[in-house]
Amino acid sequence: MAKKNKGFGSKSKLRQFFLENVGKVLDSDVLREIAGKSEWARRIRELRKEHGMNIVTHNDRSDLKPGQYILVDLKPLPAFERGISKEVRAYVLDRNGFTCTMCGAAAGEPHPYDTGRKTRLHIGHIIDKSMGGTDDAGNLRALCSVCNEGASNLTLSRPEAIKLLAQVRRAPTKDQLELLKWLAGKFPQQTKDLITPEK
Repeated sequence: MAKKNKGFGSKSKLRQFFLENVGKVLDSDVLREIAGKSEWARRIRELRKEHGMNIVTHNDRSDLKPGQYILVDLKPLPAFERGISKEVRAYVLDRNGFTCTMCGAAAGEPHPYDTGRKTRLHIGHIIDKSMGGTDDAGNLRALCSVCNEGASNLTLSRPEAIKLLAQVRRAPTKDQLELLKWLAGKFPQQTKDLITPEK
């Protein structure tokens, strides 16, 4: 049975328990007991976002089951979401069509490079804060967990139209139609303008 620390808030208790169990799979039942409150999941999110603790779940790793958490290591995460308001975050996600700007995976769908987990979007910096980047919307982009993990201060250039078209031309017809459907949904007015004959 998990040992509770008396005299500490639920977030402090959870933080201490994670630090004592780095690299171990922790179940939600144990974490709920440690926190002693119903808001234990919110406290874990705060530890991730506000304190930069590298706590992962089944949304981040396909080898974890729902309700399992791991503090991967003691290295703090980059401050991707700290200091960014909810309004700016919502604006960036909407502007990027709720898709990852690096791989194109859409929020909530199975991830194309790791089908064992659903795509979860984060807000990332185009020019990292460690390199002088800001939290302004113009320097932010939507990134999925997989690309966010691999980004580590590297910015990939976007593919040029000629290369993109070459890839589309090589794709099977069913994939081209799927792309057309996705583009029509993303740009409904432009699609309508293209197919409506001029009078």
